[in-house]
Amino acid sequence: MIRYLSIIPFAALVVLIAVCVSVFGTDALEGATQVSLLMASAICVFTAYLMGRLNWEQLEQEMTDKIASCMPSIIILLLIGAIGGTWMVSGIVPTMIYYGVQVLRPEWFLVSSSLFCALVSVMVGSSWTTVATIGVALMGIGRAHGFDDGWVAGAIITGAYFGDKLSPLSDTTVLASSVSGTPLFVHIRYMILTTVPTFCISLMAFLIAGLLMDVPQTSGVQFLDKLHDSFFISPWMLIVPVLTGVMIARRLPAMVVLFMAALMAAVVTAVWQPHLVSQIAGYGEQGIEASYKGVMRVIYAPTQLHTGDSMLDSLVHTGGMAGMMPTVWLIICAQVFGGCVAATGVLRDMMSIVLRFVRGTASLVATTALTGIFCNVALADQFLSIILTSSVFKNIYEERGYETRLLSRTCEDGATVTSVLVPWNTCGLVQSTVLGVATIAYLPYCFFNLLSPVTSVAVAAMGWRIHRKTA
Repeated sequence: MIRYLSIIPFAALVVLIAVCVSVFGTDALEGATQVSLLMASAICVFTAYLMGRLNWEQLEQEMTDKIASCMPSIIILLLIGAIGGTWMVSGIVPTMIYYGVQVLRPEWFLVSSSLFCALVSVMVGSSWTTVATIGVALMGIGRAHGFDDGWVAGAIITGAYFGDKLSPLSDTTVLASSVSGTPLFVHIRYMILTTVPTFCISLMAFLIAGLLMDVPQTSGVQFLDKLHDSFFISPWMLIVPVLTGVMIARRLPAMVVLFMAALMAAVVTAVWQPHLVSQIAGYGEQGIEASYKGVMRVIYAPTQLHTGDSMLDSLVHTGGMAGMMPTVWLIICAQVFGGCVAATGVLRDMMSIVLRFVRGTASLVATTALTGIFCNVALADQFLSIILTSSVFKNIYEERGYETRLLSRTCEDGATVTSVLVPWNTCGLVQSTVLGVATIAYLPYCFFNLLSPVTSVAVAAMGWRIHRKTA
């Protein structure tokens, strides 16, 4: 009976997160969620005291160890913030958008939009950034062509979340690999086995739908001239992503790849976008000092350029390293909670309840994916879902001899991609608000997000590339 007291900390966290999302909405990650995690940690400690399991020295050590284990991912997150700023202001992402939008014909619009969002998302490592920038532009083009909002939003979100999963720049990808103890590029390569087939099925659905729909042959692209006027646009800008891809292919350490990618983009920013650097440094400032000041701000601080076009202003807004701090804060607080539930035995009790539903490989993967989906519904945040799902199942996978990459992939297939399908989840709130489309309207057309958990279980049931650790 005393084992069921372990439900109290998790139930308290669900209630606290629900209140945060209800009160703060999309701003819940700015601090309220982090405080809720600390409050839930305190409740966990009190529950352990009631159960007679409180060992303060062990508790402190567990929290310290968990936070320390996430330090590499925190450094990577900061580098991702630097890339987000430099790749945008340097003109790399605007160049991709400029040339990509011009090839979008009406009959190929849905499938092209999904592919284009996938490409941008892989490059920038953020589904949120992709949807909030090129996604907004594509929504306008789709409406001009007469497409239903749900179809367009579904294509955008499908591509954005596919790219987000496979990008080494993605915070969720880094987080899932880090908390499970899987090397980043090992995690990404293993995800290809479930992610690519699911994306191909989704693209086929969008291709058939686009060819069957009767849409007028009009062009909704009206912001290209402004984009060209605001940035120096050239195919040479694509050298940086190409070199980044080469470094990834050569399997260089993630930190090295990210640092070099940010450094190359910073040089491009200073050389090819001096007018933007001057604007960021301060109007009227010129010379080497102003260039240094502007480029440094692009790397570490939020930047907002004024192009005279609201869509482009939204496009070029970046957070830099500082924009990653709420996520870093969230990871630290979540690890505190994870340390508490692990050290007090609360997590072990919850695992014993979950294990009743686990038999073979397929049921283990299915239970893991469903846990991630449940956390998205209950906790309303994909970061928490990834962290808690991985924490609950990590020991189970280890005890049964499975490689950690199976856990990290399943967490992504269950927790990452389904977060946008929950109206009160932070992802669902952001994407529906940015695109101006209700979650329930685009949900039926997010084929990739809906099919990913199913594909993950199917691949596990077939035993395809499911390996046990060798002694």
